[in-house]
Amino acid sequence: MEPIVSAITLGVRDMARSRRFYVDGLGWRPLAEQEGEILFIQSAHGQILALWDVVSMRGEYGDVGHHEQGPGVPVSLGRNVGSPEEVDQLLAEGVAAGAELVSAGRQQSWGGYSGCFADPDGFRWDIVFNPAFSVDDGGNVSMGMP
Repeated sequence: MEPIVSAITLGVRDMARSRRFYVDGLGWRPLAEQEGEILFIQSAHGQILALWDVVSMRGEYGDVGHHEQGPGVPVSLGRNVGSPEEVDQLLAEGVAAGAELVSAGRQQSWGGYSGCFADPDGFRWDIVFNPAFSVDDGGNVSMGMP
């Protein structure tokens, strides 16, 4: 099987709140939606982000988390950007849209710069400038490692 991820699905507790955050707050364009049930947003070339009501999601996937002690599933979503300034800009956009700042942008020991915010359901978004990260015209990622 090829390592292709064409969909990322997040189980959300409040569809209206998640829609306000991603669509109204961040300005992401919905592709399709069943109101109150599931919302699909294109997130990259050939890839979608699905926001699915967690109660409905459990019917197909079983117990997917959101326990009293925290989100329940250790997941973070990442976005690589071109500069430390862009990291700070996107963190500010997330917070303005209703995210909680988890960690402000800062220089990291591995040579990059990153920060993190949590969406309304606690899913972490890691915004990263990694000077060794690049994508060629064919979509292949290089991490600057042999």
